[in-house]
Parts: sequence; structure tokens; C-alpha cells
Amino acid sequence: MNITLPDGSVRSYERGTTALEIAKSISEGLARNVLSAKFNNRIIEVSEPLNEDGSLTLFTWNDKEGKQVFWHSSAHVLAQALEFFYPKVKLTIGPAIENGFYYDVDLGEETISEKDFKKIEDKILELAREKAEFHKKEISKSDALAYYKERNNEFKVELIENLNDGEITFCEHSNFTDLCRGGHLPNTGFIKAVKLMNIAGAYWRGDEKNKQLTRVYGITFPKQGELEEYLKMLEEAKKRDHRKLGKELDIFTFDDDVGPGLPLWLPNGAAIIELLEDFAKKTEKAAGYVRVKSPHIAKESMYIKSGHLPYYAESMFPPMEMDGDKYYLKAMNCPHHHKIFGATPKSYRDLPLRFAEYGTCYRYEQSGELFGLMRVRSLTMNDAHIYCTEAQFQEEFTKVNDLYLKYFKVFGIEKYVMRFSKHSPEKLGHKYINSPELWIKTEAMVRDVLVKLGVNFVEVEDEAAFYGPKIDIQIYSAIGREFTLATNQVDFAQAERFDLWFTNENNEKERPIIIHRAPLSTHERFIGFLLEHYAGNLPSWLAPNQVAVLPISDKFNPYAQKVVDLLKSSDIRASFDDRSEKIGRKIRDAETKKIPYMVVVGEQEQNEGNIAVRKHGEGDIGKFKTEDFARLIHSQHPDNM
Repeated sequence: MNITLPDGSVRSYERGTTALEIAKSISEGLARNVLSAKFNNRIIEVSEPLNEDGSLTLFTWNDKEGKQVFWHSSAHVLAQALEFFYPKVKLTIGPAIENGFYYDVDLGEETISEKDFKKIEDKILELAREKAEFHKKEISKSDALAYYKERNNEFKVELIENLNDGEITFCEHSNFTDLCRGGHLPNTGFIKAVKLMNIAGAYWRGDEKNKQLTRVYGITFPKQGELEEYLKMLEEAKKRDHRKLGKELDIFTFDDDVGPGLPLWLPNGAAIIELLEDFAKKTEKAAGYVRVKSPHIAKESMYIKSGHLPYYAESMFPPMEMDGDKYYLKAMNCPHHHKIFGATPKSYRDLPLRFAEYGTCYRYEQSGELFGLMRVRSLTMNDAHIYCTEAQFQEEFTKVNDLYLKYFKVFGIEKYVMRFSKHSPEKLGHKYINSPELWIKTEAMVRDVLVKLGVNFVEVEDEAAFYGPKIDIQIYSAIGREFTLATNQVDFAQAERFDLWFTNENNEKERPIIIHRAPLSTHERFIGFLLEHYAGNLPSWLAPNQVAVLPISDKFNPYAQKVVDLLKSSDIRASFDDRSEKIGRKIRDAETKKIPYMVVVGEQEQNEGNIAVRKHGEGDIGKFKTEDFARLIHSQHPDNM
């Protein structure tokens, strides 16, 4: 059989060869580290014999897929340990999650508390040291039902009753058996470090009408050192939590009377928004964008025309009835921009045309998915839509990606991945626009741009927008937390749906290609990211309060006020701490508020006509003339760097 590897090379093997044996034929080191594999887009066990031609990808701990299999296998070992300590436990489901895994269990009259964690962790490691191999086998529906009915596990029975023969597999290792699709590690011995994180209540299948179960969260690693690094990162993440910092720094709040997921921006938060918008608008103006504005509601007919209804209805707020028509809160800006494009005739000389708007949208996120500023129901997007000819596409798409890279440099984003999201041919006509030739063509156009740019990207199946392929930008904060920041999408469907056209060189009507882009995401998500990325220590150009002027005593208040006035006249955001407090207390308070600079003035500064400057987190940086200090702060703005 011929096996195609990710680099495009093809190797021949005897039928029945396993993925692990193929890894060993490549290198002994790879074979020692391979955790799982994907064969013809299906996750498989590395011990599974392969009997046909196909594409094979091998995953290690360094791959997301490898971690998912590692943690899913660990969930089995957790369940095995729970059965040891709680023989009457009923297991339900135990999936891998973004960081680690959980298992939902019914303990009956028994309970688990954090004081039990240590003995369970020790048992997991003891079981892992057995190096028990995972074996997956297909089982008939009748046998599977009989197995779990005998064990009085109504949860597994319910799962199996919704499956058919040929869809049911058990996974076994050591003396443990579980209903499971796979995939799994070669053996338990890869698990070298474990930490149970917490316990919580969870309703069976997420329905509050069902029985409440106990959810046990955990995480495992192939090395003890990696667990220790992860726990340190978690401690740092707690300090950087944007919800905690947002409250401490008076940036945003939520209120029950306003509603969940609807943030209120306090003056400091509004200042950050204004600064970000000002920077983005100047950048976009220099790049040839023109600004447009659109309303917050629109008639149902427009969203039917765009295709968002019915595809996107679950994410939209319920409609309002007025004058016999249904109106929806705006969930996306693009249909409005298409209407603006179509409002007047266009020639090829008008293209490319780049419409930009900081547009506020409303999306009905489920209450359980709301999370600080990261998942909200009101969001203001750094949105734009580019209308261009096919000949202009490569240059325009490249310029958008260059804009991303510029912003990454400005905000100190050093690690990022561009996810090239493609369609699934099997889902054409219901999840995706049914135009197979256009999908192939536009995906090839996007791939060509990414390859020529030499950027770090991965291809992902079945994650495209319904109207075309897209790039989702995954960025990582200073402590390694992953964020989905922004998107760059190709749209080959909306121009036809909205009957958008331009007159080409031959005086014929032609459809434009549309590019959707949002490099700075939404104010909500991006400010949440920045707070965590900088640990609240925003760069001076982005800080709501750049300078705190601190007189040593009340008698120097007049001179301090003069300094404040000079700084403000130089367009520096300065505050005046005129409290009758000792200077040490004033400095500590300014440090707590994470104000980038503190200006201390006393008798010497007043006599010499200068200021003593301290930098947040660093201390004294010397004496300056007020005008020179203002120039120093202005030099730190990205427009001047």
C-alpha cells in the first residue's frame, strides 16, 4: 500500500503495517514520541493495522491532536482510579478539553472533595506505571447494552441506545473497560505527571432536568517539569485575569439591570477604546480605507438575502415586530456594507474599494458561554470589507495579512498561527454554499498567498465561513494563553446574493470578490487580551492615565498644577494627586493603578524648574524638563516609532 506523508512524500508498505511501525521506519526517535495518528482524516490508534492507500499524519506531544489523545487517554485512567476508590461509581463521559480533561460520574451517596485528590493522583500514577496498552474493539449493540445493564449504568445505556451496530466500540486497558470512540495512547506509561484541578456539579447531558453528576477535572503531562511550569503559568494567569484587572483598574463592569454579556465601559475603558480606534483609523486611512456607518437593526429580508438566516439564527437575538415586518439586531456588519456598495454604480476604476467601520453587533451567546470580555453579547468590531477584481485579489489579501503583522509588532505579539479554514465537500448545500468549483478555486488562491508570504499557517477542514474560505488568527499572550483574535475571509457568494457588480474594461458587468477582515478583533476581546498580555501594565500610549503628578507636600501643589497643565497642553493624559498623604503612599497608589509614569515635585524641582520622573515597575529614571518628558512619551506612540 502507498502511504502519503504530510510533506507530500509517498512510501510503500505491506498491508497490515501500523502507524507506529511506519513511524519507526522514519526514525526511532519519532516512534518513541508518537502518541496518535490520523489516517485519511480519521483519528486512529497507532497500533491499528492499515490496509489501504491513504494519507497519514503522526502526532506527538507537540501537536494539539497529540495532546488531545494524551488527555483523553488520561481520562480513562482517572475513571479507572475512581472505580478503585468508589466501586459503586457510575461512569458517564470523559472527554479531553482545551487544557486537560474531565470525567462526569454518579457517585450515589458518596462524595469527592479536594482532600481526596492526592490519593487519586497517586493511584493514577501507579496505574500509569503499569504501561498497560490501550485496545479498541468493535462490539455489537446488544452486547454493549447487556454489559452496561448488568452494571446498572443507565447513562451508558442511554448513549448506546442512540447508536447503531458498527458505531459502537469499547476501549480496554489493564482491568478497565469503557465505551469510547478513540483514539488513545499506545500505553499508559506515557503519563508521568498528574494534577486534579477541581470538582464541580454538572447535569447529565447539560440538561438541568436530568440528574446532577460530579465532574472531576484533571491534567496530565509526559514530564513532571512540564506540570510544574503549567501550574506556575496558572498562578500568573490568575494575576493577569482580565476580569480581575478590569475591576481593579476601573475599565469595565457588568450590571444585572443591563443584562449578562453587555459590558459597560467606565471612563478608563472608554479612553482605551478611543485610543485604539484613533490608531486603527489612522492606519486604515493610510492604507486607502474609507469609513462608513450602518444602523444597529435591519429587516429580516436582508439577512435572508445574505444567507445568515436560517444558518445563523441561533446566534441572533429574537426579532422585533414592527409595521408588519420583522427586525433583527445587527449580528454582523457585512450585509450593511454590501448595501452601501450597491447603492451607486461602480466601475473597475473604483476598485479596490475598502469600507471600514467600527460597527457594534449583537450576538446571542448562550449564558454558559459568556466569559468576561472574551464572550459577550454586545461587541464592537474593527470591521472592513474590501471589494476587488480577481486580478487584485492576491495583492489585497496580502495587504490585509501585512496589516496583521504590523499590529502584531506594535502590540508585542510574537507567537501566532494562521488557521486556514476550508470547507467540507460532504457538507455542500447545507453548511456551505453549493459551488464546489468556486471552493476549490478560492481555497487555492488563499493558499497561494499564504505560501508566498511565508507565514506560519495550518490547514483545517470544515471550519470555513458558509460563503468562502477564511483565515482565523490564533495569537498567544505573554504567558502563552491562546486567543482567537481576528479573521480574514474570502467571500464568493454575497456579491451574487446582493446583485453587486461593477463595469469592467470591456463595459461588461462583473461580480467583485469580497474580503472580510477584522485585524483588531472587537474592542471587547482585544482589550481583554491586552489586559492579560500586559498584566494590566499597558504601554504609555494606550494607558488611560499616562502620568500621575505627585507633589511631596501641599505647599508644592501650585507647581504641581503648573506641571499638570503643561503636560495636558502637550496632549499628555496627566492626573494630579493633591491628597494630603505622604509621598510614599502616593507612589504606592500610583503603582497599584499601574500608571506608566509618576512625576514627583518638591522644593528642588520647583527651584530648578524641572521634574523627577519614576517609571512604573522600574523606579527613578532621572530629571527632565517638562517639555522633554512630554516628547519622550510621544515618542513611544506607534505612529512615532
